[in-house]
Amino acid sequence: SFGDLKLSDLVVHVKHGVGVYEGLKIMNISGVDSEYIQVAYKDKDKLYLPVYRVGQLQKYSGSSSSMVLDKLGGQSWEKVKIKVKNHLRDIASELLLLYAKRSEVTRPKFEFDEFQYTQFENAFPYEETKDQMRAINEIQKDLASNKPMDRLVCGDVGFGKTEVAMRAAFEVVSNKKQVAVLAPTTVLTFQHLETFKKRFHGFDYVIKSLNRFVSTADAKQTLKELKEGKVDILIGTHRIFSKDVTFSNLGLLIIDEEQKFGVLHKEKIKKIKINVDTLTLSATPIPRTLNMSFTGLRDLSIINTAPVDRLPTRTFVSKFDPEQIRKAISAEISRGGQVYFIHNRVQSIYGIADQIREIIPDARIKVAHGQMDEHELESAMLAFFGHEIDVLVCTAIVESGMDVPRANTMFIDQAHMFGLSQLYQLRGRVGRSKTRAYCYLLTPKDRKLDKDAVERLKIIQDNSALGSGIKIAQYDLELRGAGNLLGDDQSGHVNSVGYEMYMDLLNEALAEAKGEEYSDYELDPEINLKIPALIPDAYISDIRVRLSYYKALSEIKSQEDLDQIENELRDQFGQLPEQVVNLMGLMLIRRQCKNLGVRDVSAGLKNISLIFTEKTKLKPEKAIELSMRANKKYSLTPDQRLNVRLNTITWSAVYDELQYLLSLV
Repeated sequence: SFGDLKLSDLVVHVKHGVGVYEGLKIMNISGVDSEYIQVAYKDKDKLYLPVYRVGQLQKYSGSSSSMVLDKLGGQSWEKVKIKVKNHLRDIASELLLLYAKRSEVTRPKFEFDEFQYTQFENAFPYEETKDQMRAINEIQKDLASNKPMDRLVCGDVGFGKTEVAMRAAFEVVSNKKQVAVLAPTTVLTFQHLETFKKRFHGFDYVIKSLNRFVSTADAKQTLKELKEGKVDILIGTHRIFSKDVTFSNLGLLIIDEEQKFGVLHKEKIKKIKINVDTLTLSATPIPRTLNMSFTGLRDLSIINTAPVDRLPTRTFVSKFDPEQIRKAISAEISRGGQVYFIHNRVQSIYGIADQIREIIPDARIKVAHGQMDEHELESAMLAFFGHEIDVLVCTAIVESGMDVPRANTMFIDQAHMFGLSQLYQLRGRVGRSKTRAYCYLLTPKDRKLDKDAVERLKIIQDNSALGSGIKIAQYDLELRGAGNLLGDDQSGHVNSVGYEMYMDLLNEALAEAKGEEYSDYELDPEINLKIPALIPDAYISDIRVRLSYYKALSEIKSQEDLDQIENELRDQFGQLPEQVVNLMGLMLIRRQCKNLGVRDVSAGLKNISLIFTEKTKLKPEKAIELSMRANKKYSLTPDQRLNVRLNTITWSAVYDELQYLLSLV
């Protein structure tokens, strides 16, 4: 998201707090051109941050409507951070307590029946993506250990999370244990039941469902068989938590879209998870920082690669136009497809269905919404699955999990009334095969939309590429704040410091609770070598691209990371200018300074001086020993600077010297 930074966007400096980004500025200091990031603070104060220190800057993500700028050199930012840190210590303690309880629990390792598993694997009609295979392998390792699994599989809509879950379920049931699949809506349990039954066809396992579609008599029979161990996989809503539901030998809990469950149900999930292997599926992409925060607390598998031959859904924003609707529905029906028409108001949904019938009389149309009689709703869903109807006029009840590969046109009526992530989830119901899909975001003819609604629709239209979910999640965070992602109790704290800073502080609190050292922002060395180190405008003219490369360079951890960026730059922009080579050298020096514990490197005419931190790895006696060498290359000053005489001041000479000092540690 840093590369998406626009002028006037809010940013967060780790030491100075919230300011306004005002672009890049080249300044000549002591005869050397350098590029700086300009940030405005309260009372028109300006901060000019050298680009090599861009790691200290984050794009603000949160609710910015009531955000107040911090004062450069003031106390407000530090006070806010302390308040958030105190709040996070409680969260960290709770997370670690839960983790400690889980780590005490052991269970027998799952045996792997290679012959049977290979048969199940070969029955998959598609080729697994690279990320799918990685997730499957990670789950197999979890099941092969003696600790209960707690893994989150995160992937965009239609990227194959369900297949990953079914592989895990197969391995567990083949060990004569039961699997519970928990979904937030009745429609999704219905879809999962169809998917699991089809996928497990030919294998001798019993799959049943518990939801409001199931009659009382059937539910009673299912509960009896479940208790006796005759049901292998049970798929249901929160009905699974009822007191009358007793598993004979529960081995795996699969949770689909956990964030959509209420607080009480989440508490019940938490209690079950302590003793049972748990696999959670989420189509809401988790930002990288959230992944870092739960390192060691919850394992994460990310599925980023789209299935082979999948095409992005073409998305249009338009007024409600009967002629356009007629043409689009006719085109879809004529190619053998089906249509969703989303109208999210039960009171007027039948009127809309009648309107669609008038527009296109030959189309077979049914209505579906959550307030219908269960048999009527089930009938409508089955008719759509079975291609007995062409158009399903429905509420957002289909938002989660509906998988009808033939359905490749969608209309979302009154699209301005939906949230960003909900629009994204709805659009994910089409385009689930090799056929090109179309999504029309319809707005009223006679109404002017507010600024936020216009922005939401534009974001959805602009982000139609496969795997756009991570961007959508980021935009949603910026438009609505963090309440939606982390819960309202935490959103105030997140909005006060920005999402990324909040997650950094959570990392710090977790490390503190574990008794570990956390020093991500403790040391950001000052480097003044008096050599031009920047990406010239003539090399990369697009400021956003330049900024994203500055950010990438600031995050390097090794020579391999740097080589990767260098190759990318050469491929895209050609031979590296001297200033870019210098900048890369500067970033390597910065990394070395962090490793050694040097907080300042300054160049003179024929020497450099190094100021060490109290936690430097170079012991004082070693520095004294260096200064006493006969060649007089090193000298120690009373203020503990180590001066090093060099024949020439280049980044490579400084780097070699730091490398040598590190070798003495």
